[in-house]
Amino acid sequence: MPSEDTKERIAKVVDVGKTILHYAWIPMIIYVGFTRSNPQPSLIKLISPLA
Repeated sequence: MPSEDTKERIAKVVDVGKTILHYAWIPMIIYVGFTRSNPQPSLIKLISPLA
């Protein structure tokens, strides 16, 4: 049976993991799409709305 300290530590790790996943999901999708596309667009065209 895990101790209370271990349960708190696991809960904290899960909470931090959820936060990281929440903020990293869309940039990860953009990165994967950018690196897998053919032909690969220039970075300035990806970032700039005017390009």
